[in-house]
Amino acid sequence: MKTFYLRELAHARSGDKGDTNNIGVIAYEPHYYPLLLQWVTPARVKAHFGSIVKGPVTRYELPNVHAINLVLEGALGGGVTRSLSIDPHGKSYSALILTMAVEVPPDIAEELIQRGRRPLDAKRT
Repeated sequence: MKTFYLRELAHARSGDKGDTNNIGVIAYEPHYYPLLLQWVTPARVKAHFGSIVKGPVTRYELPNVHAINLVLEGALGGGVTRSLSIDPHGKSYSALILTMAVEVPPDIAEELIQRGRRPLDAKRT
């Protein structure tokens, strides 16, 4: 198994409603979707965001579009009109989730490497 950033397997979009952030994570390829299900769990997302997310994280699976939707409650410091955050809308949360580390099996690791992606333990030149 090799470890990559989630951004090598998927892209993401995020937005807000009150104090709740919503993140969609969409697999680049259908065969990456099982890895999203395996690694992008509510517990891992909550741990990844740390103290930013005060409430629960709920995951909704969207297999027909190879995506998941994450709802992060208590994540925006009270909402746009109350937050002192630089990003009260939570748009940067989509970039932040893509820095999550995920392990991939050898065949997918090789596919990613062939596409010019580097595992986290690879030396940068």
